[in-house]
Parts: sequence; C-alpha cells; structure tokens
Amino acid sequence: MALLQGLLTTLFVILCFMLIFIILLQKGKGGTGLFSNMGNANVKLFGGSGGQDLFQKITWVLAFLFMAGSLGLALMRNSGSLQSSRVFNQQVELPTPIAQQMPVSEESKNE
Repeated sequence: MALLQGLLTTLFVILCFMLIFIILLQKGKGGTGLFSNMGNANVKLFGGSGGQDLFQKITWVLAFLFMAGSLGLALMRNSGSLQSSRVFNQQVELPTPIAQQMPVSEESKNE
C-alpha cells in the first residue's frame, strides 16, 4: 500500500508541474504568455488562434486530474490512518475532579 501511495504521489507531483507549465504557456487577457516573445512561434506552430483552444482543453483535463488525484490521495491517506488508529478506541480512565479529592470538613457538611 505504501509503494502504491508513493507512486501515486510522484505522479501527482509531475501532474502539478505539467499544470503549472501549461497555464504559464497560455496567453493572458493582455495577449502575452510565457513564450510570447519568441517571435509568435506558437501562432506558426498551432495556427491562427495560437493553439489557445488546445491549451484550454489540456488545462481543463489536467485540472480535472489534479482534483481527482488530490481527492484520491486524501481518501487513501485517510483510510490508512483509520486502520492504524485503534489506540484511540481504547477506554481511558479519567482522573477524579479536584472537588472530589479535597477533604470536606464537618462544618461545611452541616450548612
């Protein structure tokens, strides 16, 4: 189980870097992206729109995989901790309150 969780965590980190890279690659509202100063190479490579439709679709897919991966890893980690938390199910004897430990004088009992 630990090997699978380590593998999935590694894939999740790679997915995070891919998502960061594809977001930085896109053009913003101002029309500049990370690689916009390369002489409009993305317009030549991806056509007139500069491949924005393709980048947006890839971003949506990566964002969905990011959400599903984070939920899956959280559930996997939570189920592992529930199995190992048998210590918390044991009954613990609580100490008696201080008021019961203090000796009571005969005068206070008569009042």
